[in-house]
Amino acid sequence: MTIEQLVLAAQQGDDEAFFQLVSAEKERLYRIAFAYLKNESDALEAIQEITCRAYVKLRKIKEPRYFATWLIRILIHYCIDEQKRKRKVVILTEFPERKADSPPSDDKLSLEGAIDRLAPHYRHIIILKYYQDMTLTEIARLLEKPEGTVKTWLNKALKQLRTHIGPEGCGEFA
Repeated sequence: MTIEQLVLAAQQGDDEAFFQLVSAEKERLYRIAFAYLKNESDALEAIQEITCRAYVKLRKIKEPRYFATWLIRILIHYCIDEQKRKRKVVILTEFPERKADSPPSDDKLSLEGAIDRLAPHYRHIIILKYYQDMTLTEIARLLEKPEGTVKTWLNKALKQLRTHIGPEGCGEFA
């Protein structure tokens, strides 16, 4: 049977035809998934997930001869979504723990209070830049925002901090 015939048979409910179609592509699917996800178990899970998705949406394929392309497109979209999901980090809403042997100064409390009053996206930029020592490029990648946006947010955050506590209280943030 040709690919077109197998796809049409699978669309008619022939599970064996669908199995043959997916089996013919399994090596290529694995290589693509592994290239994106860099992990064998994640790649295998991706193949399992997209096989289910493809089975459910099989009737939507318009050009049976492009079954492999259609399947790979589903896989790539799944892998990209999975990468985004794994990249997302629980953004700090509190400051890192202070060391017990260094009691905070009034200036430090004032600064932390001012940072707490910032809008969340400004607060994230300040924490990532000055507490986690990340570059603007790294922050932009992490937050999935353009680097220019991150720079603008950083400048606005610093301006608000200077307003809240004055330029002399900003120390390293000035």
